[in-house]
Amino acid sequence: MGATFWEDKRVLVTGAGGFIGSHLVESLAQAGARVRAFVRYNSRGDHGQLARLQPQIYDQLEIIPGDLRDLPALLAAAQEVEVIFHLGALISIPYSYIHPIEVVESNVMGTVNMLAATRACGVGRLVHTSTSEVYGTARHVPIGEDHPLQGQSPYSASKIGADKLAESFYCAYGLPVTTVRPFNTYGPRQSTRAVIPTIITQALTQDVIYLGNLHALRDLTYVSDTVEGFLRAGETAGVEGQVFNLGSGREVSIADLAQEILDLIGRPVDIQVDPARLRPAKSEVQRLLSDNRLARERLGWTPQVHLRQGLQHTIEWISANLELYHLAGYQV
Repeated sequence: MGATFWEDKRVLVTGAGGFIGSHLVESLAQAGARVRAFVRYNSRGDHGQLARLQPQIYDQLEIIPGDLRDLPALLAAAQEVEVIFHLGALISIPYSYIHPIEVVESNVMGTVNMLAATRACGVGRLVHTSTSEVYGTARHVPIGEDHPLQGQSPYSASKIGADKLAESFYCAYGLPVTTVRPFNTYGPRQSTRAVIPTIITQALTQDVIYLGNLHALRDLTYVSDTVEGFLRAGETAGVEGQVFNLGSGREVSIADLAQEILDLIGRPVDIQVDPARLRPAKSEVQRLLSDNRLARERLGWTPQVHLRQGLQHTIEWISANLELYHLAGYQV
């Protein structure tokens, strides 16, 4: 397995221009795969975080702009592909409050289109991306894959729908689909839509950090560990129809996370709650803590990067790339 498995493999990655997608594309290309990168079309010709890749990797890619809601585009992209990683989605929870229909169209219809294209093209494995948000606030911890699914935001509901469609295509058609469920991935290239870059960018440039719910508990996984989980799900035999949590198995409050980051940065900064950043009360997910035993046992996956080490890597990257960030205001 590993690099030898991916050598000359024809691979399609949707959501390739995103945070996790760009890291996955990079790892696949380094392992010798022939990568087709599906990115959301825009008139600027902007390929997102793929632009951050080294030229020798970027120049190897076959980049296809399109839209997940366009089935013919996905049918064309899936031609002669051996493995598909479906990461494409609208993932901002605050954005889903404002535009729930667009989020459902992209995440649900986009997924059913990808499933249909996988089936029509006879692709050998589809790795579908879920999210820990589908669990909602933990009813018990640690959260196993059999935990109830709770649609506490339009985003989480759309991902539950997508997950169930993937399950249905496996049950109804024998589609070789495996689902991975990342828990709060972080690392270089992540936008301030997520909490860790939000804390870091403010701590580097301001004397006050504005955050939402400080008491929420999260299970944080460094991006290289998450990508390794995707790769294991793509190459491990006999895991079709299964769901795997990709989480560290450790939890931290947002307040403690912010203090850890401030300690690493070494600046005295105040922390204040911004009411505009709070979710509606019934929509807030208060606690996420993964049970990752199934991924350990079936995929041979174990997270390697400790939180403090991952935070240090992320701080260093953001510090060197502050010009990429919009530092004013709250990014939805």
